[in-house]
Amino acid sequence: MTGPSTSMPVAGLVPAPRRELDHADLLVRNAKVFTGDPDRPEARAVAIRDGRVAALGDDHDLAHLVGPGTKVVDALGRRVIPGLNDSHLHVIRGGLNYVLELRWDGVRSLRQALAMLREQAGRTPKGQWIRVVGGWTAEQFAERRMPTVAELNAAAPDTPVFVLHLYQSALMNRAAVKAAGFTRDTPDPRGGQIVRGRDGEPNGVLLAAPSALILYSTLAKAPALDEADKRTSTRHFLRELNRFGLTSAVDAAGGFQNFPDNYATVVDLAGSGELTLRIAYHLFPQTAGQELADLKRWTEMVEPGDGDEWLRLNGAGENLTWTAADFENFSEPRPELAAGYEAEFENAVRLLLENGWGFRLHATYDETIRRDLAVFEKLAAEGLFPGGNRWLFDHAETVSAGSLDRIAALGGAVSIQNRMSFQGAAFLDRYGAEAAAHTPPVRAMLDRGLTVAAGTDATRVSSYNPWVALHWLVTGRTVGGTVLSPAGNLIDRETALRLYTRGGAQLTGEQDVKGTLREGCYGDLAILSDDFLTVPEDVIPDIESVLTVVGGRIVYATAEYEGLDEAVPPVSPAWCPVAHFGGYQSGQGGAHQASLVAEAVAESEQHRRWRVARGSVPETTPSFVDPCFDH
Repeated sequence: MTGPSTSMPVAGLVPAPRRELDHADLLVRNAKVFTGDPDRPEARAVAIRDGRVAALGDDHDLAHLVGPGTKVVDALGRRVIPGLNDSHLHVIRGGLNYVLELRWDGVRSLRQALAMLREQAGRTPKGQWIRVVGGWTAEQFAERRMPTVAELNAAAPDTPVFVLHLYQSALMNRAAVKAAGFTRDTPDPRGGQIVRGRDGEPNGVLLAAPSALILYSTLAKAPALDEADKRTSTRHFLRELNRFGLTSAVDAAGGFQNFPDNYATVVDLAGSGELTLRIAYHLFPQTAGQELADLKRWTEMVEPGDGDEWLRLNGAGENLTWTAADFENFSEPRPELAAGYEAEFENAVRLLLENGWGFRLHATYDETIRRDLAVFEKLAAEGLFPGGNRWLFDHAETVSAGSLDRIAALGGAVSIQNRMSFQGAAFLDRYGAEAAAHTPPVRAMLDRGLTVAAGTDATRVSSYNPWVALHWLVTGRTVGGTVLSPAGNLIDRETALRLYTRGGAQLTGEQDVKGTLREGCYGDLAILSDDFLTVPEDVIPDIESVLTVVGGRIVYATAEYEGLDEAVPPVSPAWCPVAHFGGYQSGQGGAHQASLVAEAVAESEQHRRWRVARGSVPETTPSFVDPCFDH
């Protein structure tokens, strides 16, 4: 035993009489280690020294590395994996707002979701909003429907409530409509719709038609945290990501994330050594018509690779010019991008490549990808592709086989996300089962030898829980159980894990030090609550880490390891939803959860029968979308 304050009890290990420099800072033993290293795929123990993996082997092989200062953790036979790396996460923006959000991620019934909202309304101070921002879909609820505006008004009659639903819509209660300043005279913004009642007044429904800008610009009207609370909020969001075994993320920037202002919090945390997640970030021009000027200014200020192993610039994107971006709202028809956007887009790409910058591009549809590739091929004739700069397409849900071949020829990569976990039903309704079966064509990407990395695109649509994404990768099912992909487009669990570890590291050029448990690599790992490689498929979304290590630091610990992790300050302000509900709502096992779901299903069935009796819906199996909110 190496001391009860710093280790788990380990029988039979006695500190070895060796020089202190030889000893490990942390030893994880009695584990089933998936290393991700094909030369040594398995081990029983991992030793970490100075933030890096010092050795792997069996318990007795590494016993001599235990010294007086070594923390020894007994994994109790659990699965250990390299730390997960979300290759497309809006972690910087998400952290600035996290504690203010009421997360419905993982909530199993609408009844429970509305109860959370009602309770939060009772503690939210005047002038503040309740905001439910992504990570859920009606398909996850036992009732298989969305809330109505009337239910929001009943749950929170006086507190503004904004509920974002995917890239499709938002619901606002009466108080939020007033707080946002919407009246009968407010014009619809371009690409969006303020739905109105017979009297012409806004009824609380906002539609992305097809642009989500109306949703995000309305959300931006809600009060923001002060600088001190943004710092605390970000620390809690990083801890929440550590809870699921995440140790790295590639930040995809996004709308309303200005550089350098909105990056100040993570820069401050990095400077004080308080980051618990390694972040490689991107820069995204925010103002239409000003993109080239922004990109030119940034290439003169910073360059990819600036920073350190905790926080570093990776490149530009996921938008380079606004006219080249399509929309991912599958409830609306595919948007036709403006004719002639290629000239400005070409100038942006040329500027980046000539200055040694890589980039990532948001592209949902093959029609967009083909037009972008034509620009790249024109530049390739000048020798700019492949030119040593990392570049990739994000999303690529409907990319074709021909486009994949062209991406490969130009040295590109693809970052995929599980947006279909949440939007799969809408895609299926619009495009049919045959198209949904290969959306995106993950197997075809891998068969071509492309670098493919996995992520979530959290937090405004998908949940940040990586195990929901991993479940989708290996089962092809939505969060509600709808089957989308056949076996031919699925991947095995080890491959999925590699997309979530080494894949992300390849996008940032860190594959030699990240994503694998191998001597010399970063000491980033997670001990899992359940063995991802062997548990039944329906258990995968409920996996969490019981102990997460980043650079040899224990940044998250629970269960038998409670108290071994670093402390974080309390949530501030104290009334915030995360202070009371936490983040992702893990399923409550056993009879209690079954009872809640059964009650919700019964209530939903009674509601349906009442509508049938009134003649408002046919006597058929109900859709997961409430007919009262059919849009």
